[in-house]
Amino acid sequence: MVDIVVKMSDHMYVTKRNGTKVPVSFNEVLTRIQRLAEGLSHVNPDLVAQKVCNQIQDGIKTSELDEFAAETCAMMQARYHPNYGKLAARILIDNHQKLTNSGLFNVVDNLHEMGLASYDYWRSADDYPNEYQSMIDFSRDFMFDYFGFKTLQKGYMLPGERPQHMWMRVAIQLHGDDFPRVKETYDALSQGYFIHATPTLFNSGTKHPQLSSCFLVHMQDDSIKGIYDTLGECAQISKWAGGIGLSVHNVRARDALIKGTNGKSTGLTPMLKVFNDTAKYVNQGGKRNGSFAIYLEPWHADIEEFLRLKMNTGGDDERARDLFYGLWVCDLFMQRVEKDEMWSLMSPDTCPGLSDCWGDEFAELYCGYERKNLAVKEMPAKKLWQMIVDAQIQTGGPYLLYKDACNAKSNQQHLGTIKSSNLCTEIVEFTSPEETAVCNLGSLALPKFVEDGKFNFEKLRSYTSILTRNLDIVINKTYYPTEKCKTSNLRHRPIGIGIQGLADVFAMLRLPWTSEGAAQLNREIFENIYFAAATTSMLGASQSDWRGIAVDAEKNYPSFDGSPMSQGKMQFDLWNETPKSTYLNWDGLRRMCKAGVRNSLLIAPMPTASTSQILGNNECFEPFTSNLYSRRVLSGEFMVVNKYLVEDLVKLGLWTSDIRTAIIANNGSIQTMLELPVEIRDLYKTVWEIPMKTLINMARDRAPFICQSQSLNLFLSEPTPSKVSSMHFYAWKAGLKTGCYYLRTKAAAKAQQFTVEPPACISCSA
Repeated sequence: MVDIVVKMSDHMYVTKRNGTKVPVSFNEVLTRIQRLAEGLSHVNPDLVAQKVCNQIQDGIKTSELDEFAAETCAMMQARYHPNYGKLAARILIDNHQKLTNSGLFNVVDNLHEMGLASYDYWRSADDYPNEYQSMIDFSRDFMFDYFGFKTLQKGYMLPGERPQHMWMRVAIQLHGDDFPRVKETYDALSQGYFIHATPTLFNSGTKHPQLSSCFLVHMQDDSIKGIYDTLGECAQISKWAGGIGLSVHNVRARDALIKGTNGKSTGLTPMLKVFNDTAKYVNQGGKRNGSFAIYLEPWHADIEEFLRLKMNTGGDDERARDLFYGLWVCDLFMQRVEKDEMWSLMSPDTCPGLSDCWGDEFAELYCGYERKNLAVKEMPAKKLWQMIVDAQIQTGGPYLLYKDACNAKSNQQHLGTIKSSNLCTEIVEFTSPEETAVCNLGSLALPKFVEDGKFNFEKLRSYTSILTRNLDIVINKTYYPTEKCKTSNLRHRPIGIGIQGLADVFAMLRLPWTSEGAAQLNREIFENIYFAAATTSMLGASQSDWRGIAVDAEKNYPSFDGSPMSQGKMQFDLWNETPKSTYLNWDGLRRMCKAGVRNSLLIAPMPTASTSQILGNNECFEPFTSNLYSRRVLSGEFMVVNKYLVEDLVKLGLWTSDIRTAIIANNGSIQTMLELPVEIRDLYKTVWEIPMKTLINMARDRAPFICQSQSLNLFLSEPTPSKVSSMHFYAWKAGLKTGCYYLRTKAAAKAQQFTVEPPACISCSA
């Protein structure tokens, strides 16, 4: 029982929305909080009202009073119960609704007058105001938690919008006056079944609706004109908030001869510093710096300099710290590291073509150059590998992607050699001097498919189909920063479907990460997603229904002929795998996809930092990084405890102040808390307490149903070169395309931190 003591001056006033001042009334504050707290267990409105009134400032506006009350509740959720966070959101959202107009047309009309809404969006809202308005359910605003709504408020909603207006803006951007499809998409988004990527949420309905997420740029050629043309293309894409992956394998190394001037090349470092400065200068309309990931193959003679570019030590003239770096690693290099053999470094001007081939063809060409003594330098392969591992331990990067796996297991392999991934390592697409690859992303919110203690696969397939159609429409409706982006996207029509909240699902279904049940569910989820996406894509290219196979050539993606899919090979066939979900008609689907599909690529689990925070889920397919989080908003930092853990402890009568203190003292871990049941400790192991072999095995299990790749972070609390090396070789031998996105390490005494600021990799936050 809490004693309520309220200390207020007799002359304390609050300023109402109409400008009048009235005395502060504890009872009015309490009544409002009680109304908004209805149905929330473990919440004491009297205590909240007491805390608010005891710290109130004279003359505070009612809107500011609501903001303060919401912050107060948000701060209470770690100490008392996560439902205080829900109350915080309700207060915030109720206040926001009081400050905004509910009418969609009124909101769009104001945005149009401000120059923010496109004419087409304004025209649609003007032509069909009742049709769209009747679909909107503003009660769904209250589905957000405090941090989710703050994230929307900070960076996603346009001025005057409510969350439901934002969802409707996306639905109208994609479907216009196709009202059944508008409602279908609006309902799916507003109820949290899936979410489109950040650029789609940002830019739908605006004058330049750049809806795509990731762009893979090909270095034009190794010349001043080629390099600066590529730089200009990167700047143009970055201007419209696109994340960029750029391969630089074909740029000559330091000291290579420049025939035109008889001088010597300065190599990659000075060039990349120019790209680094461009990423900072073209700051996406003042929102944030551009984001470029640079990919290099390990045979390049500048590889040692490349590995130092992100280091904290060293002079600024030798570093380009604002770029991100990835290695495009061939099997031959890994084999030589394993066998402790020598490795040759080469310059592409004297050893051309190495980036244009893979597999046996690459090995033959590379070894041929070695036999001709054309290498710039030789070194033990293990020495270079040690440099890679050391760089990862110090900086978290470079990313590791395996060139041969990416090409051998791609439905785009017939187009030519794939040369890089994107900013977040889940996109694997063909690029060329004529084509800049693009990908269009969205993620399924897996917790929405848990019903009555079971996972609803039928519903998962249904919403996967909706998202697949939507992402295909994005290809037609997006604004293209360059003509080469449009050429590639329309020719290959790739999409990338990801997930969020796998950790939430395991917690809800009582499945520890190391359990056989978790492993089986992980694979079955992705089998169902791939099946549904491929089915929908096939039907999109078909003149008839599921029973027919007649293909409309205009609906099929143009580069389909010659692809593995056209030969009857689905992604799992490229892995020599067989699906385990026998209730799905895989043979029938294969036959029909062989006749034609709408999209060359379908699945690409990406990071979902921002969009997971919006929907209140854990990021993508990662375990919880901690059971205690510090989340930061503009007004300060808030401690949050794992909501599933708290629910379990409340049921067991173990959610006490001593337990809370112990969780804080253990930096979010409960593994040494023997007063808790072993089942609870097993269920809530953090990623630092789960063997990386488990995460890699899960990545391998779902990989045959991922036709692009996956943003696989690896976590070591105390990394050593031997641990890191062993981990990477295990991932490589498992056949993964992405061996490692970031290597995450941690300081022993820090809880995981979150922010409502969109992350650097916002393009992939689907």
